[in-house]
Amino acid sequence: MPAERLSMRNIKEILRLKWACGLSDRKISMTCAVSRPTVADYVRRATTAGLSWPLPEEVDDARLESMLFLLPLKVPEASRPLPDWSVVHQELTRKGVTLFLLWEEYQAGDLSCYQYSWFCQQYRAWAHRVDLPLRQVHRAGEKLFVDYAGQTVGVVNPHSGEVRQAQIFVAVLGASNYTYAEATWSQQIPDWISSHMRAFSYMEGVPEIVVPDNLKSAVTKAHRYEPDLNPSYQEMARHYGVAVVPARPYKPRDKAKAEAGVLLVERWILARLRHQTFFSLSELNQAIQSLLKLLNNRPFKKLPGSRQSMFTQLDQPALRPLPVIPHEVAEWKKVRVHIDYHVEVCGHYYSVPYPYVRQTLEARITPNLIEVLYQGKRIASHLRSMLEGRHTTVREHMPRAHQKHLDWTPERLVGWATKTGPATAKVVDTIMTSRPHPQHGFRPCLGIMRLGKHYGDERLEAACRRAVALSACGYKSIESILKKGLDSAPLPSSVTQTLTLEHDNIRGPEYYH
Repeated sequence: MPAERLSMRNIKEILRLKWACGLSDRKISMTCAVSRPTVADYVRRATTAGLSWPLPEEVDDARLESMLFLLPLKVPEASRPLPDWSVVHQELTRKGVTLFLLWEEYQAGDLSCYQYSWFCQQYRAWAHRVDLPLRQVHRAGEKLFVDYAGQTVGVVNPHSGEVRQAQIFVAVLGASNYTYAEATWSQQIPDWISSHMRAFSYMEGVPEIVVPDNLKSAVTKAHRYEPDLNPSYQEMARHYGVAVVPARPYKPRDKAKAEAGVLLVERWILARLRHQTFFSLSELNQAIQSLLKLLNNRPFKKLPGSRQSMFTQLDQPALRPLPVIPHEVAEWKKVRVHIDYHVEVCGHYYSVPYPYVRQTLEARITPNLIEVLYQGKRIASHLRSMLEGRHTTVREHMPRAHQKHLDWTPERLVGWATKTGPATAKVVDTIMTSRPHPQHGFRPCLGIMRLGKHYGDERLEAACRRAVALSACGYKSIESILKKGLDSAPLPSSVTQTLTLEHDNIRGPEYYH
């Protein structure tokens, strides 16, 4: 076909100007307001057809058109072979298969077959007549659509009678519509990621892409172009080697497979369980799994086969193998280091190296381990403790002065005092046992040790002997005895009785035992 299809009157004018007037193609194009290649093309066609000017009288417009444009012979519509559009639709789900390739296979050198433009037009018209879940074309093993059903199922506690609502997780493969469903207690990160892991195991492979909704367990900050994925979900994706492509906010067509899968699970599984009472989550999942097999083996209405057969034929061979090491579900949390170089995770306090005080770090939380990271580098690791309000401290995380302070224990202090004398040991033991917490007595005992260095062990032992006799076992009392030189003065025999006062407001050392 020429670049411009002109009327027979304009074509005759071009031939007249060329052959009768002898004008050049450029001048003819300017006179007739057409392009120069179009002029050259019509002159070539007329020459090939054996025409000359003036045209023969028997050559009318219809005859001239047939001579210039060799029209192909029309093939009867009834004799043209028609493609099987369901087979074409199924083949398009295979990797690398295009409509042009299928048209070439359909034609296979047979000139009576329809042309490519008609082939595409008729296929799209057929696809629009199929149900919505089958309109889109998805490559085998490419996408897994995941979502939660809006409907929940009540599970009764057999002991208390309390009814707890279980969430229904649904996953659908794009090419075969192969469906997986299960019940979990929540939509939180541990249940969300564990459901993915069980879906991969059920399908015995991993797809290329997972398409979730914008729930917080998947997307921390929704965005049309660059959504922020939840770190725990992203870690799971790296382990399985899948790409996570969340659906755009308020664009349900991006996850039409999941929407249709949820609707199907609610109608074919949950509706059938509405009269049953479940007393455990495992009991509910057993009922779901039995109905899930029936759903996947149910024949399609407008396509051959079922979800199970399509999965075996299309998706299963294209899925990538599962990793050898199973994924460990972990939660991530931003934590700030307190002034005592500890971070709070789930109510328990874990130590980190003291230079990171007041820094914001990341905590990776697993069922058995707590890891603390700074700029992606692990700086601390602890076994997880379920005791709230308690501390787990690593000695190496403490400043040097704190480590030395930690070296002082009640046993060590009493051992040092015994070397000085029994009275000194008695004073230290009395101080340590009379305080609510042993660490409260560390400073007074260390102060008494310094008095021994200043006044000598003999005077300290004598001062402690006098303090024990007077029931005044304290740092200030011993310091006063040494300063006033009372450690060398004799003790009266009745000093203990005269100095002991009986009063309701005086508690005495026994109060702290």
